[in-house]
Amino acid sequence: MTKERFYVTTPIYYPSDKLHIGHAYTTTIADSLARWHRFTGKEVFFLTGSDEHGQKIQRIAKEKGVSPQEYVDEIVATFKQLWERLNIKYDDFVRTTEPRHHKAVQEIFKKIYANGDIYKDKYKGWYCTPCETFWIESRLEDGNCPDCGRKVELVEEESYFFKLSKYADRLLKHIKENPDFIRPESRKREMINFIESGLEDLCISRTTFDWGIPVPIDERHVIYVWFDALTNYLTAVGYPDDRQVLEKWWPADLHLVGKEIMRFHTIYWPIILMAAGEELPKTVFGHGWLLFDSDKMSKSKGNVLDPNALIDEFGVDPIRYFLLREISFGQDGNFSRRALIERTNSDLANDLGNLLNRTLSMLQKYNKGVVPKPELGDEQRIDKELKLLAAKTRVEVERLIDRLAINEALYKIWQLIARANKYVDESAPWTLAKDESTKNRLGTVMYNLLEVQRIICLLIKSFIPETAAKIWQQLGIDTGLGQQTFDDTKWGGLKPGTATKKGDPIFPRIEVEDEPESESEKPKTEVVKEASKDAEKEEKTEVEGIITIDDFAKVKLVVAQVLKAEKIKGADRLLKLQVDLGNEQRQIVAGIAKFYSPEDLINKRIIVVKNLKPVKLRGELSQGMLLAASTADGSKLELVSVSESIPPGSQVK
Repeated sequence: MTKERFYVTTPIYYPSDKLHIGHAYTTTIADSLARWHRFTGKEVFFLTGSDEHGQKIQRIAKEKGVSPQEYVDEIVATFKQLWERLNIKYDDFVRTTEPRHHKAVQEIFKKIYANGDIYKDKYKGWYCTPCETFWIESRLEDGNCPDCGRKVELVEEESYFFKLSKYADRLLKHIKENPDFIRPESRKREMINFIESGLEDLCISRTTFDWGIPVPIDERHVIYVWFDALTNYLTAVGYPDDRQVLEKWWPADLHLVGKEIMRFHTIYWPIILMAAGEELPKTVFGHGWLLFDSDKMSKSKGNVLDPNALIDEFGVDPIRYFLLREISFGQDGNFSRRALIERTNSDLANDLGNLLNRTLSMLQKYNKGVVPKPELGDEQRIDKELKLLAAKTRVEVERLIDRLAINEALYKIWQLIARANKYVDESAPWTLAKDESTKNRLGTVMYNLLEVQRIICLLIKSFIPETAAKIWQQLGIDTGLGQQTFDDTKWGGLKPGTATKKGDPIFPRIEVEDEPESESEKPKTEVVKEASKDAEKEEKTEVEGIITIDDFAKVKLVVAQVLKAEKIKGADRLLKLQVDLGNEQRQIVAGIAKFYSPEDLINKRIIVVKNLKPVKLRGELSQGMLLAASTADGSKLELVSVSESIPPGSQVK
């Protein structure tokens, strides 16, 4: 029986400099998806690589006094080193300077040329070297590149053009007939609008530099970098010579790209494939940006984060977990050092690590570290609840991963971890151990705790593989973790009599004192000590109450959907709301009963402060604050809300 297959790609990264944390975000997602689909029994092909041609590379190499090939060889080596450190297990790394890729690009050029869809003409227009993109003047913004904001150059030269406009209607038809082709929905609307505004034929060759693949019918020209780069997805799966391999893997199941290059992947690339007579990829998913202090990371802004430095400080899995868990996939997400530390301490050290450590400590104390046999007739309500949630979680996680909702899947797993921690408190093994008559019950409780952690270990191994390996080792299970499949997440797989191997805590807490939110907030002691009197005077004259963008960035505002609302007994002004934040549900208590009845609020999309410290009001926990506008005299109040087109969990900024 033929295995189901899954072919996933990242963009191939441009070696103008070393990679930053944004690149790590994309590749960690792709790696996790590849691992998960292997875990579920599929045959997987995971491709990444480097896009090494173009005028920008040639200019940088010249400035450094080396050949373009020498320059890219050095930079690409750092790419591979980073992927190794991040535990990225790709199946192929394609380089556009490889002979196999040259052949693929020239072959697809010749095929499209033979079909009459490439012609030679004169080009005069604006070119952005950093983006390797041509622009007509009407699309420029203040005379600059609309993508990166940098200056463009006026270029006039003979070029080959690809009849992009010829395929506009066919592409629109494909997008509308295949709802999963462009995801998420917001990106799809952007691309449809771009196509409907009118497509210009695409310039696909240059003569003013020579660092590129020669045009096969005219070697005075080199092939334009995007026509070259996009073909890599075919190169790696046998194009053009090995049709057997190509038919096995093509079309790709998922092109995973940043939203800034959606146009190339959802307009240029599918039209190239249409013209060449090849199938289109099944899904192109444009994820959001990873922001730093709420600003897009950019080398020119000097705000990029080196993932190697973060790995040195925090380790691999805290970085992987933060990237996958903190950000709603498809939306922009903010990276901060403080958030990384808080997520590590809360989720990894307190929840996951502490559960394993105290379970194995108790097992060592009560049963010499050996997994006991559960008494099947001794099940209580809390045992059944734990088993039921474990069964439900495995199904939910699979469903969410299929939807590419990785952060939501991890949230579901951590709900199971939280329930296991609660189970410890409810079952109180330390009390059961004091009484010989409850020895069997103690064995059942300890087995359940160990078994649920075996299942948790399997569910997290695609995302934080080093952590899973440590848990597996401490659980003492003989069967290799790599041999486990999704079917093994069913209850009852842990063998009684297994000798566990308790080790050090897998995640020691990170102790910090007044940890700054970002690099920009770290105290600069030497500057403070030497501050001049003039500077002190200037500081004192600042307008009272004014905040900075960094201050505002600390407040996390998100869209929440009201699921349930009810009055609080004995509190005339308070309503208790259950709200959906996209990847979790919370309770919020708000003093709005004078202006809204509970039924008015159901399904309303409101704005809430997500990171407000929880408090108790009239004995009810409030885990956030909603935003509302009111008149000065308090006679009128309206909730700040958005339309149903904005999903729960969306950031407000």
